Amino acid sequence: MIGVPDVSRPMFSTVLVANRGEIAVRVIRTLRALGVASVAVYSDADADARHVHDADVAVRLGPAAASESYLDVDRVVAAALTTGADAIHPGYGFLSENPAPADACEAHGIVFVGPPVAAIRAMGDKIAAKRAVTAAGVRVVPGSDEAGLDDEALVAAALEVGLPVLLKPSAGGGGKGMRLVRDEAELRPQIESARREARNAFGDDTILVERYVVNPRHVEIQVMADTYGNVVHLGERECSLQRRHQKIMEEAPSPFVTPEVRAAMGAQAIDTARACGYAGAGTVEFIMSDDRPDEFFFLEMNTRLQVEHPVTELIFGIDLVELQLRIAAGEPLPFTQADLSSVGHAIEARIYAEDPARDFLPTGGTLHRLVEATGVGVRVDSGINVGTVVGTDYDPMLAKVIAHGADRDEALRRLDAALSSTAVLGVTTNVGFLRRLLADEEVRSGRLDTGLVERRGDALVTADVPDAAVVGAAVLPLLDARGAADPWQAAVGWRHGGPSWVRRRLDVPRRGTVSVALRFHGGSTVDAMIDDAAPRTASVVAGPEGAVRVTLDGVTTPMVVHRDGGVTWVGVAGSAWPIRDHNPRADHLRPDADAAGHGTIRSPMPGVATAVLVAEGDVIAAGQKVAIIEAMKMEHTLMASVDGKVTAVHARQGQPVGLDDPVVTISAVEVPDKRENASQDEPEEQP
Repeated sequence: MIGVPDVSRPMFSTVLVANRGEIAVRVIRTLRALGVASVAVYSDADADARHVHDADVAVRLGPAAASESYLDVDRVVAAALTTGADAIHPGYGFLSENPAPADACEAHGIVFVGPPVAAIRAMGDKIAAKRAVTAAGVRVVPGSDEAGLDDEALVAAALEVGLPVLLKPSAGGGGKGMRLVRDEAELRPQIESARREARNAFGDDTILVERYVVNPRHVEIQVMADTYGNVVHLGERECSLQRRHQKIMEEAPSPFVTPEVRAAMGAQAIDTARACGYAGAGTVEFIMSDDRPDEFFFLEMNTRLQVEHPVTELIFGIDLVELQLRIAAGEPLPFTQADLSSVGHAIEARIYAEDPARDFLPTGGTLHRLVEATGVGVRVDSGINVGTVVGTDYDPMLAKVIAHGADRDEALRRLDAALSSTAVLGVTTNVGFLRRLLADEEVRSGRLDTGLVERRGDALVTADVPDAAVVGAAVLPLLDARGAADPWQAAVGWRHGGPSWVRRRLDVPRRGTVSVALRFHGGSTVDAMIDDAAPRTASVVAGPEGAVRVTLDGVTTPMVVHRDGGVTWVGVAGSAWPIRDHNPRADHLRPDADAAGHGTIRSPMPGVATAVLVAEGDVIAAGQKVAIIEAMKMEHTLMASVDGKVTAVHARQGQPVGLDDPVVTISAVEVPDKRENASQDEPEEQP
């Protein structure tokens, strides 16, 4: 039954958003719509961030390190007190599932927009949560349910449950610290690694063991509860498209869940919320086997808003952030379960600063150009602007693109169109990968499970840079500001009596060094030879805001382009590549073929060397681990690809490393100078 609102506590006048990025921007948007003043907080790394500019007031918390800024409860509460905020909205991540800020808010008379402290504690510890929901009759995955197990006890528990098993941190989520172990020999090293990552991410290295469900589907139920005992669920979200236990795409409703299973799962989610005295927005996560569609098990309850909440908002037409605020202000739920019904289908894709071609390692840089999707049924939740500097201090998610349609097919088409019109230049992202994932036959048919992305492998990652993009990157620097060849000012090979060939060498992702020979004609017309193949007719027309149209062999390709020194960022149909001017004289400086090859092993991303596992003089074998680099709270292991002797250790444990910084040198590799001497008959080379 709907309760009576607490009229002594009206809607807030000022709310502090204790978060950053797209979720801070999203919460501020609802606050503005409600006429509630917003307070942003920021670290030194975010001084010019979008959420800082969007808020009515912004308060500096401290240095870039999250532990000294966003995770510092005292500083966050002090910012709320200084600005007169009535409430603190934690968003997700950071302090959202930590009972400490809720305790501090209560002590200072500030409302914490989240569940009661007791519920956070009960569900924040996965071991305690499993015990609580089991007592309420909710089905759980078989596994260990004892806290404080040492490594040997965890090994014994895993063998008792039976391999394969999942190692999971008791605190936190987002896939950090989670390990799938299939081989008994890997149990101990994986437990050590999981503990280390969990300790760094959550400050708690308690690990539990669960049976691994074969062909699993990850389905979660959105629940809302008020302070009068009313609890409802807003259907399920399918979250099975994951990589390393990190969600990539989510949709609602699930194409797998039947109405009968939805009702049963929703009832168990409500029982879970009641079991811990819940209030506010929460998500109860279940795992299901693709082979047993009527069987599901409780995984955990996230006591906060979820990253994927927009898909639920779009099919139910409800602003969940507004509902959170109203519940926190003492209002009852405005509807019962019988009042709720969904319309259509919604799908969300997460845009990350990561490089799929380099095993999805985090990337960084400055955003030079940004084009975000618009259109019917399309929503973009973004925390970035042109000029945003993407570093490694925080999670690499930049934005979310969400599409709603009358049915799943329409939602898929709209999402693909939205991603194709997205351009993020200056930072390598996963947008191209997302489009290939959407086109996958199993994804289109709804046959999803959490291992699909790994099974598809290179088919989802590999995407050749189109010839049109290479030609555009070669021609543009040789054109003047009007977008046409200027024979007196541009080095385009113009000679008295007619055009001549000019050669440019470019470093193209996944294609290596590419030679492009160009012969300019009047206007925007040019002949192009790529790697000395037959000449092809092209034209390159530059428009406003970085828009470029390259016509090659009669086919026109629209692009978004930004030139930054010797790098031309080219965005085509959602994918974007940095194409660099090539200096052949520098070849001898880079003997290593890749980040984990022989010669010098380099860091594949900016981060911190959490472990250096070899010393100078060590004789090592191919496949041996040499170092562990941590970036954005995720660990990445570097291994030798050949037998050899360690001749130099460049990285120091606990110290930062940059992208492509040397970590370890194995043996001595000398690569001969690759310079080519062009004859008079060859095209002229431009530096």
